[in-house]
Amino acid sequence: MAKRWYVVHAYSGFEKKVAAALKERVELRKMEEQFGEILVPTEEVVEMRGGQKRKSERKFFPGYVLVQMELNDDTWHLVKDTPRVMGFIGGKADQPAPITEKEAEAILQRVDDSIEKPKPKTVFEPGEMVRVTDGPFNDFNGVVEEVNYEKSRLRVAVLIFGRSTPVELEFGQVEKT
Repeated sequence: MAKRWYVVHAYSGFEKKVAAALKERVELRKMEEQFGEILVPTEEVVEMRGGQKRKSERKFFPGYVLVQMELNDDTWHLVKDTPRVMGFIGGKADQPAPITEKEAEAILQRVDDSIEKPKPKTVFEPGEMVRVTDGPFNDFNGVVEEVNYEKSRLRVAVLIFGRSTPVELEFGQVEKT
């Protein structure tokens, strides 16, 4: 029987503990051949704090753990009886449905992509108001005109002496208002 990916609903904030507990229980019961990967889908994000680039992890499916396994009564019970697990997502309570291979590949690809190229923690949209927090335009408000995620820079229209002036700023120099 082939292993498929299942989505397990865990208590929010306990995803990593649930994943670790599942791995431990699989080893204790010597069921490694029926389980594949057990992972919490996260992506690396970058933010500027105090002039320093800081990397952190963000879960992109908070409250969920992905489990690759062969579904049978034993594996179902092992997952269901793990502390802080609320159940499976999809299908019926006693017969969960796996996610498609395409969905699983998309999630795994997103995890891999974020390792190579972390995303900014804050997402900016053209047209939204921001306040400049650093640099010569500190405390000025402006409207985002253009966002460049490749360079982590924004073009913001700042009102200076009653005139709209475009200013190039880094993500870490502004905050949403």
